[in-house]
Amino acid sequence: MRNLKWIFLAVITLPLLSGCGYNRMVELEEGIDAQWSQVENVYQRRADLIPNLVNTVKGYASHEQETLQAVIEARSKATSINLSADQLNEQTLQNFQKAQDGLSSALSRLMVVMERYPDLKANQNFLDLQAQLEGTENRIAVERRKFNEATRAYNTYIRKFPKNIIAGMFSFEPRPYFESDEGASKAPEVQF
Repeated sequence: MRNLKWIFLAVITLPLLSGCGYNRMVELEEGIDAQWSQVENVYQRRADLIPNLVNTVKGYASHEQETLQAVIEARSKATSINLSADQLNEQTLQNFQKAQDGLSSALSRLMVVMERYPDLKANQNFLDLQAQLEGTENRIAVERRKFNEATRAYNTYIRKFPKNIIAGMFSFEPRPYFESDEGASKAPEVQF
């Protein structure tokens, strides 16, 4: 008789629990994890292109060693931060973003240096690498936007009532967004 009581209780509560949103929370959280992998993928693509770009520039601008070294060091810092989706919090995301911003800054300085070398600018290998790097930067922006969209959908879902109760019970925490750096709205000044 007791077993029948438990079976009856399970039959009544199972439909209620299946509609509680837990599975949707898992689905949305997995979406964030997958999108984070895409963000890392495009950052890795950029890191993989940089040695080729540096070597191409080295042939033409061997006395610009300081700028080339800055790019190499910034790439090393950026690739040394391995951050999985389950480690994402405000601080780790800021550290990751800071390292990537350092690499972007070093690449910008490298592009300015390269403007001084007309032969380099006409070199097909350099032009191809520059186009690939530009395309990669666009991909990074797209993937970061998609990551923020996935994060927004997840964060919104777990904050709505009554889903917030279930989220709290099962430790579903809000995820951080990519944010632009302070002063990013100002256009960079390029001087020759």
